[in-house]
Amino acid sequence: MMNPNRTIISRRDRPAKEPLSHELIVKTAYELLKEEGISGMSMRKVAKALDTGPSSLYVYVKNLHELSSYVADYGLGELILPELTDDNWKEQLYRALDAYVMLLIEQPGLAELSFRAIPVGTNAFRLSEHLLAILNKGGIASTSAAWGMDLLLLYVSSFAFERAARAKDGNEQMVATKNYYQASDPIRFPFIHSLKEELFSGDTVSNERFYWGIETIVNGILQANSLQRS
Repeated sequence: MMNPNRTIISRRDRPAKEPLSHELIVKTAYELLKEEGISGMSMRKVAKALDTGPSSLYVYVKNLHELSSYVADYGLGELILPELTDDNWKEQLYRALDAYVMLLIEQPGLAELSFRAIPVGTNAFRLSEHLLAILNKGGIASTSAAWGMDLLLLYVSSFAFERAARAKDGNEQMVATKNYYQASDPIRFPFIHSLKEELFSGDTVSNERFYWGIETIVNGILQANSLQRS
């Protein structure tokens, strides 16, 4: 016999779920990446956030690696690149890479993801095309441009990941590390001891050390480019 006091909840009163799609899966995975980092972007956690089973995700993506590539590209959709002009090509390169590194620092999960997956999609192509166009303005083409762009992006990713890690752990760890280096034995480690200040120098506000790294890489690319043409 039915209980007359029982409250019956109709399924029709529940808000309808958004239909599962490739775009929704990628967007959800990116939100989890921002909230929890790489560990939050597992197929199981993405499926749970979408109120579905992990097996249903494989209809839209082959595996976690493919999903990571799409998520990396989705994150690059937030990148605002400066317009290409007739200005000095190196200055344009600095501005583009500065915009990229700031995005990665603001979204540290994206910086970590850039080491694990190659972004695939329009946003990634837009960044690559932009950088290749700038390198072309500097007379850098062919293999030097292709490999040089890859090296620059890797450098920016590593810089952003390190900066984000420091921000997460606080300044105490860096201070402790610096103290260890400064207390190094001058007899056993003479070069470390002599450069104990320089090893930790570089204004983080003006990104002096960051730009020095870019300049050094670019000079190497230019040299490789000239050797390739000779």
